[in-house]
Amino acid sequence: MPTFGTWLLTRLNGKCVGTDEFGNRYYVERKPSKTLRDRRWVIYPDNDNEASRVPPRWHRWLHHISDDLPGEAEIPTRPWEQEHQPNPTGTENAYRPPGSALKGGQRARGTGDYEPWTPS
Repeated sequence: MPTFGTWLLTRLNGKCVGTDEFGNRYYVERKPSKTLRDRRWVIYPDNDNEASRVPPRWHRWLHHISDDLPGEAEIPTRPWEQEHQPNPTGTENAYRPPGSALKGGQRARGTGDYEPWTPS
């Protein structure tokens, strides 16, 4: 949930323009400034304000890379693109390499090909 100030700003000045698959709601100012770019912001559905949960198509709109809302003018999908996933760092889904203390701590023995640098 947003702070009281963000909630009040959104209630008084914000217009909801869309929601993504994660439940994030995107807003724009109702009365944009004539001299400045319009303000755009996102309200996350829970207390986890994690910016990596914003999908790329909404990121483009939030950062004024494109003025088209996702769904209005779709960008062609590339065959190598994958579905957006939030950053799992700090969660149980985080990557833990072999030998990590969080994965059991058993790492492969050294192969003997490492030579430390020594100054001459």
